[in-house]
Amino acid sequence: MKKSVLFVAALVAATTVSAQTGEITSNRGENWLSQDGDWGVTFDAAPVLNYVGNLFNNTANNGGVALSWANPMFAIQGKKLVDANTAYRGKLRLGFGSSSRTALEAADFGYGDSTFTQKIGGSNIVLGAGLEKRVGSTRVVGIYGADAYVALGSGKTTHEFDAALSNTNPATRVTEVKAGSTFGLGLGVFGGVEWFAAPKLSISGEYTWGLMLSSTGAGSTTVESWNGSGVTSTTTETGKSSSFGLDTGVSGVSLGLNFYFQ
Repeated sequence: MKKSVLFVAALVAATTVSAQTGEITSNRGENWLSQDGDWGVTFDAAPVLNYVGNLFNNTANNGGVALSWANPMFAIQGKKLVDANTAYRGKLRLGFGSSSRTALEAADFGYGDSTFTQKIGGSNIVLGAGLEKRVGSTRVVGIYGADAYVALGSGKTTHEFDAALSNTNPATRVTEVKAGSTFGLGLGVFGGVEWFAAPKLSISGEYTWGLMLSSTGAGSTTVESWNGSGVTSTTTETGKSSSFGLDTGVSGVSLGLNFYFQ
């Protein structure tokens, strides 16, 4: 804790000296600002700011500093500066997963004393791109531009039962649940500021406005039951859903912690 306080104090002192002298280089001659050809990666700034703030208000059990996702879609967010005033921005998420577990039927369905195996699989994909323009040559830089992204998602759950249905086991049970495929589209503009707190490290704040569209197709649920002489399987389609919005960002300003490197 003591070392953390000293680090923050040193950072504040360095910031004050730079602001008073008008310099944008560190004592080592490092450039504070991002430069042509730099790559950048963005994290959510809120956990870091909360951690630093708690160092000064004696908050008990202040957890370790965390680098969290900068967007609610859990996509990696970065940028590439093509010149001092222009950057390409990108979002990327390629998520594929599966899991399985074995449990008693009675625990999940309320019947039977045999076991079943549940398998869950799904995917989440986000692809986004944008153009950012930068204004200013001091440690406070204005930023504005436009972004677009496409999001795709799907999921399926299956149940494999050890005990077969029969006259002595005439249960009705779910064998498969398919979630409808989800498609999302976002188009918007943004504007805000970026403040360089240390060489190649900045805190940014952005407001956004734009189009948000989401559509989920029909899913299905498959149930098997015993009809007295055999097994009957029935599949029921679930409903579709969609949403549309043209508004400012519902979560308010987005705070980002940006690291630049070459």
